[in-house]
Amino acid sequence: MRLVPTGFWASLALTLSPVILLAGPFDWPQWRGDARDGICKETGLLSSWPKEGPPLVWKTAGLGGGYTTPAIADGRILGMSYQGEEEVLWAREEKTGKELWKTKIASKGKVGHNEGSRCTPTVDGGVLYAVGLSGDLVCLNVQDGKTVWTKNYAKDFKGRMMSGWGFSESPLVDGDKLICTPGGDDAAVVALDKKTGNLLWSAKVPQGGGAGYASLVISEAGGIRQYITWLGKNIIGVSAKEGKLLWRYAGNANSTANIPTAIVKNDLVLSSTGYGGGATSLLRLQADGKGGIEAKEVYKVTGEDPRNKIQNHHGGMVLLGDYAFFGMGHNNGIPCCLELLTGKLVWKEEKRPGSGSAAMLYADGKLYFRNQDGTMNLLEASPKGYNLISSFKLPEPSGKPSWPHPVIANGRLYIRDQDKLFCFSVKAAQ
Repeated sequence: MRLVPTGFWASLALTLSPVILLAGPFDWPQWRGDARDGICKETGLLSSWPKEGPPLVWKTAGLGGGYTTPAIADGRILGMSYQGEEEVLWAREEKTGKELWKTKIASKGKVGHNEGSRCTPTVDGGVLYAVGLSGDLVCLNVQDGKTVWTKNYAKDFKGRMMSGWGFSESPLVDGDKLICTPGGDDAAVVALDKKTGNLLWSAKVPQGGGAGYASLVISEAGGIRQYITWLGKNIIGVSAKEGKLLWRYAGNANSTANIPTAIVKNDLVLSSTGYGGGATSLLRLQADGKGGIEAKEVYKVTGEDPRNKIQNHHGGMVLLGDYAFFGMGHNNGIPCCLELLTGKLVWKEEKRPGSGSAAMLYADGKLYFRNQDGTMNLLEASPKGYNLISSFKLPEPSGKPSWPHPVIANGRLYIRDQDKLFCFSVKAAQ
């Protein structure tokens, strides 16, 4: 067990406090929150839970099958599912869970695996953007679900996936642009006019290997604004201005599914993948003096335990100060803490409540770990060591693979389990 450096909490406070001070509701408008980093800026949350869990505000059923993590914005909860023979986008009322609308975007069965959709809708300016398993990219009105425009990754961009589980990314809005990853040879990443869907540029990535399962993030490393995401054979960075391929790295790619969204901090990129070739890598991006970027590997680690490698399957990572927290091990989300700059495993805890993969977020000094079997754990967010504060299990768990990430918005914790959505109050009494 390592002692926490005195600068840890100070650096974390400097990172978070400017946003925490902002007034207004704390929505969760896209994949992994405002900055796509799994960090909720809300404070004044419960410091612990009773044995049965925080108060259940409501639960609702009838969503249909799927792994989509919901987005929450404009008083609505937005997600995707398979319902019967259709793939649909749906909206529920934030206060009650009541269905407001649903819109069909594709017929079920074209492509995919198990229960259904994976994309988290991205909400921006009264509309949402989402992509179905068969590559149906849609822009819908948030209020009524009416279609604004549509594209299809395969038809319009000759897109393809690295493997057969369907398109899974959550599109990225950057200013007036919508950035997506069709995975085509001549259109690995594309920028569209977010209002019309018209193509602005496309990024060519030779031998990219199709689209990965991760979602794009923005970096300013090396003084160049760029979009970073996984393809089938590499993690890449492309210029935000014209889509030029700036760099690629294949050191921790696997041939099955590159899933977790990368973490960026200044000129650093932390990425992790599961499966046989998966590992956790840190890259340092530097300007090469020729208008491009050089990606240098700082480290690649897998650890000494062949059963539970230092790799994140699909539950996401959270970076707090100089420490990364995530569930490690393929299909076995063991809570752990990794020192960012060295790749040293600071702590891990195999004997935690729950089993299977674990998805997570950070809020108000705590880590919220949601296990595949429906167990929800509340941990202290500290590199000092593993400290389980509270734990409970979802009522009536589906018993099916259930991988959506937990979401906190406006004092409530949302957990999706296939056809059901649970809403818990986690706001402390004032």
